[in-house]
Formats: sequence, C-alpha cells, structure tokens
Amino acid sequence: MKILQATGLLIVLSLSVIFFPRQAYTHCQVPCGIYDDHARVVAMLEDVTTIHKAVDMLTQLVNKNDLQSRQQFTRWVMTKESHAQKIISTLADYFLTQRVKSDQEDYVERLKKHHAVIVAAMKAKQNATMVTVDALEESVKALLEYYPEK
Repeated sequence: MKILQATGLLIVLSLSVIFFPRQAYTHCQVPCGIYDDHARVVAMLEDVTTIHKAVDMLTQLVNKNDLQSRQQFTRWVMTKESHAQKIISTLADYFLTQRVKSDQEDYVERLKKHHAVIVAAMKAKQNATMVTVDALEESVKALLEYYPEK
C-alpha cells in the first residue's frame, strides 16, 4: 500500500513539473556575456505602461457592481501587481546582482536610483493612483542614463 502511495505521489509531482513549469522573467546569473541592459529597462517601461492601464481600468470599474465588472476589476488588480513584481524581480535578480557594483565610482548614486525603482514598484502594488505610476515611470527612466541604447 505504501509503495502505491509513494508511486502516486511521484506521478503527481512529475506531472506538476510537466504541466505547471515555472517561468523565468530575468536573465540568468551565469556569466554568458549575452546582455542587453537597455532592453531590460525598456521592458520595465512596458510594465509601467501596463500598470498605468490597469490603474485606469480600475478607476473605470470601481463603481460598477455587475459580476463581469467585478471579475475584470480583480483581473486588473492582479495584472497591476504582477507587472510591479516583474520590475522588482528584474531590479533585484539582474541589475543589483550583475550591474551595480561596489567598485563603481558612482556606486552609491546608482544604488539609490535602482532602489528607488524597487520602492516605487512596491508602492504601485500597494496603491492604485496615477501619482504612484508616474513616480514609478520617472524612477525607471532615471536608469536609462546608465543603460543607453547601443
């Protein structure tokens, strides 16, 4: 009986890996030399645009009480939070681990600007105002000076 239970558990775990794979959003931490920092900043700006649209849609849906509007409201909240988290992950997993280095002359300034993006993204998760979205956009744009288009 225990062999059957263990076999069943193994099958369920195997199928969950096959049917529910985890998606990686940032570049790996293996030094392969294939980097496009500017493209990552542009991708974060696209995330900001999505957050902007989400807040706009939430504003439009907030006073509607029909089931479809409530369902859409929930989806827009989830979308807003997901894209804010993508920005946080990109900053933490990519830029802060590989691009902001303590031996850089302007290390403290770079660190502050990167941290400002993380804080602004966190606030965008917590709030649904254009003020927070605009602050996030400005903080991401501030990184473009470090990662110009090639």
